[in-house]
Amino acid sequence: MKRLKGFLASFATVLLLALGLALWIALPWFAVLAIAAAIALWLYTTRSGRLAREATKIGLAGLPQRWGASSVIVIGIAGVVGVLVAMLAMGEGFKATLDKTGGDDTAILLRAGSQAETNSVITRDQAPLVSALPGIARGKDGKPLASPELSQVVNLPTMADGTDANVQFRGVGPAGWAIRPQLKIVEGRRFNPGLREIVIGKGAQRQFRGLEVGKQLKLANQMWTVVGVFESKDSHESELWTDADVLGPAYQRSAFQSMTVKLDGKAGFKQLKAALAGDPRLKLDVDTTRNYYGKQSEGLTKLIRILGSVIGAIMAIGAVFGALNSMYAAVAGRAREIATLRALGFRSVPVVTAVMLETMLLALLGGVLGAAIAWAVFNGYTVSTLGQNFSQVVFQFKVSPTLAWTGLKWALGIGLVGGLFPALRAARLPVTEALRSA
Repeated sequence: MKRLKGFLASFATVLLLALGLALWIALPWFAVLAIAAAIALWLYTTRSGRLAREATKIGLAGLPQRWGASSVIVIGIAGVVGVLVAMLAMGEGFKATLDKTGGDDTAILLRAGSQAETNSVITRDQAPLVSALPGIARGKDGKPLASPELSQVVNLPTMADGTDANVQFRGVGPAGWAIRPQLKIVEGRRFNPGLREIVIGKGAQRQFRGLEVGKQLKLANQMWTVVGVFESKDSHESELWTDADVLGPAYQRSAFQSMTVKLDGKAGFKQLKAALAGDPRLKLDVDTTRNYYGKQSEGLTKLIRILGSVIGAIMAIGAVFGALNSMYAAVAGRAREIATLRALGFRSVPVVTAVMLETMLLALLGGVLGAAIAWAVFNGYTVSTLGQNFSQVVFQFKVSPTLAWTGLKWALGIGLVGGLFPALRAARLPVTEALRSA
């Protein structure tokens, strides 16, 4: 019975600590700042706080003699924070790339019920009907800014090891460039309509072989010439572009897959949506490109965040045990010192606070180190992963201040848990016994 009670008590303690850690990590920055301000106020305005401050100074002064054990805490927590921030930076970078792809001034049309271009069909007789709908802006030539498009997945060798990877080969209409003014040719020129010519996204050129201007690619048993490179700073940089009327016959496509249009002012989207709903010939869904590409990033971003948190939590458990061992050893080695402080009138609260502050400062150092390493190594690092269209999306890791702050909160939470039990042991240390054993 006693064993069962002991087990339940230990389980409840672990559960409460895990809950407390989760609540701490979820706190907004102003709440953490308020807690830090309250602790600082207590340290400088109360007798117990001043005693805790002096005891902390004594403990920190002895760190050079205990640097080996203390470095276990710093390095362990730095590893946790570095891995966590790097994982979250991957999801943040992927989301940022897709979020920048669309806007509220453009819309994409797909077959009703389709979630992506790969499973959508828009017939060629529907394309002119869509272009004539209200809500679509017109260019300087008076023609509607609507681009019927195809999306074909092709295999290209990666720059890293030469293995094949899926790349999106997009066929666009004549208005495709005007609808996306963020696309800028940085090398070569645009493709000529009616010819087997390709322009390459700058991100795709960095990730895949044989995409230099002037090179020829064999796709669909035909030779295509690379004539230009474009930059857009969004997911289109992962693509190859050509004329939709050339891409379709090459891959025996008799229909389009999507249409991207420029909206006519703020009311354009509502007008276009209402017109689609009122035409039974057009069983199509419409959404702004901002919403469309934002939805594409949701699944993978959520998966990366969950995976990063799980890996971080597993590593955090190891870091907590490392901190516990180090701080227990530190308390044992400082038994005489702590007993002397207790004999001089330092009560339990200042002693507990001193040990906790020492652990938290070491954890903070580890957190800053881990976040700095993640920023130095991964911020701006270019990778690619499969998007919703089963093709590679090239993006960069993005280590933002928000992610660094999340890493620091994890570090302080680990320090809090790792220092709590050694601090309580130090406060309960019998004075006479500690002085005799020392």
